[in-house]
Amino acid sequence: MNQPPRPEQRQPDLDELRMDAATVRRWCSAAVDALGAHRDEIDRLNVYPVPDGDTGTNMLLTLRAMIESLRRERPRTLPAAAAVMARGALMGARGNSGVILSQFVRGMGERLGQLRDGVPVTDGPRILAGALTRGAELARAGVADPVEGTILTVADDAAAAAEKAAADAPATMEGIAAVSTAAARGAAESLERTPDLLPTLARAGVVDAGGKGLCIILDALASVTGGTPAGGVSWARSSQSRSADSAPTAECNESDFGYEVVYLLEATEAAIEPLRSSLREIGDSLVLVGAGDEIDGTGTSTWKVHVHVNNVGAAIERGIEAGRPHDIEVTRFADQIGAPQLRGVAIVAIAPGDALRTVFVDEGAFVVDSGANRSPSTAEVLDAITRASAAHVVVLPNDSDATAVADAAASEARSEGIDVAVLPTSSVVQGLAALAVHDPERRFSEDVISMAEAAAGTRHASVTVAAREALTMAGTCHPGDVLGMVGGDVIVIGDSILGVSIELLDRMLALGGELVTFVVGRRAPDGLADDVRQDLLTRHPEIEFLVLDSGHADHPVLLGVE
Repeated sequence: MNQPPRPEQRQPDLDELRMDAATVRRWCSAAVDALGAHRDEIDRLNVYPVPDGDTGTNMLLTLRAMIESLRRERPRTLPAAAAVMARGALMGARGNSGVILSQFVRGMGERLGQLRDGVPVTDGPRILAGALTRGAELARAGVADPVEGTILTVADDAAAAAEKAAADAPATMEGIAAVSTAAARGAAESLERTPDLLPTLARAGVVDAGGKGLCIILDALASVTGGTPAGGVSWARSSQSRSADSAPTAECNESDFGYEVVYLLEATEAAIEPLRSSLREIGDSLVLVGAGDEIDGTGTSTWKVHVHVNNVGAAIERGIEAGRPHDIEVTRFADQIGAPQLRGVAIVAIAPGDALRTVFVDEGAFVVDSGANRSPSTAEVLDAITRASAAHVVVLPNDSDATAVADAAASEARSEGIDVAVLPTSSVVQGLAALAVHDPERRFSEDVISMAEAAAGTRHASVTVAAREALTMAGTCHPGDVLGMVGGDVIVIGDSILGVSIELLDRMLALGGELVTFVVGRRAPDGLADDVRQDLLTRHPEIEFLVLDSGHADHPVLLGVE
């Protein structure tokens, strides 16, 4: 939703300004505010490469991740702030535009880190221009097949204008202001030319969405460094042939692929070029970029992968061959292209493990990652609710510890006019049961009641391994003991995952049941599900047995009985 107009702020005098960590934070805050105000407008401009109407949203979420990193780590020096800014943007990058933006930010961070905090700012204008140039270079380098008339062109032209201004600028804050002003104006003028370079834009009568987002970000930079934003340069072509209510259409789609796959990857640099080549064979719009870090001195770094494909599994398998993919996100373009801006009902599910997330995605849910003992943030859940673009949203926390976060996100979403219901699902098996009866054709209130009843009718348990000695309801457990848990309480202590799983099921089925859902984690022994199935066939032949591979590491087994 559009934000209300903010009160006008006093432009600081140049002698009050410094190039320091605080300036970086002010720039990020100003950019987030400005992008937030223009997000809907930028989303409506989005026609290339896929008209999925999310460029403004993805750029905003990327910047929000960046500023959240700055707030969390509170860097005190400019080099530290630049590094935190760059990593935060990469880790939080969303979509094609967000990943490209993260590389622009990373490049700027590399060069801005050369500036000392405060004054004097000797060589400041030259370093700022170099930062913009490096940002444009890394943004372009990350794209497998660069296309002109996009954010890449706008970044190049902004950097060229900044370099030209830096050649004659004094080594003072006035010089820095001159460079930021030139960059903002160069970007705005370049944006006007994007339809001349990209026929898709010309046919739709719009300028490039990502380019406009970058213009707004550079306007924010000019504002906080004492320069002049270029917002006065006419952007009339961005609205000439497109009404405020129009949506992207399939006719604008430049891609032959149906899915967007995005994930973080821990891999060595040697594995990246083979991965890049293999992904180009199966898709397009490939952006593969690194954080420039190194994890634990092993030569392994963090990379962001973005690609459009038809075979989602193949894109993820390529990542597994190269390293360790995580935080996987999959978007089906058909759910966005040509659809109304708000669908009727959407499901947001919190789920651990890549395999379980795939199950929820296949059922049409928007998924928030909670794997590896990781609790999702309110911002992540709110982001999923917003991305769902629905008038009504059901949130499945699937963990009692995540319910409070889901409630907080729902409260925030309701303040933006979205009708959100949080079902108190305490386990993924309850979430799956609720999702199984979801019917978007029903009235929302009736659907919520039906899903809640299905969740409540599913008894759940888990099997885990004790990490330390403790006194439980079932007696004293010791490190390495296998524990069977119901409702947070230990009711079975044993020495094997198989034995505890069978005993848990016996106790649960003593109260009745028709369907057992058996969710297997990474720590489960090979053949566990088959052994449990055989036991059930022998002693409970009437029970239906459903096995799911979760891929999560938190519990070897999750159980549900309906």
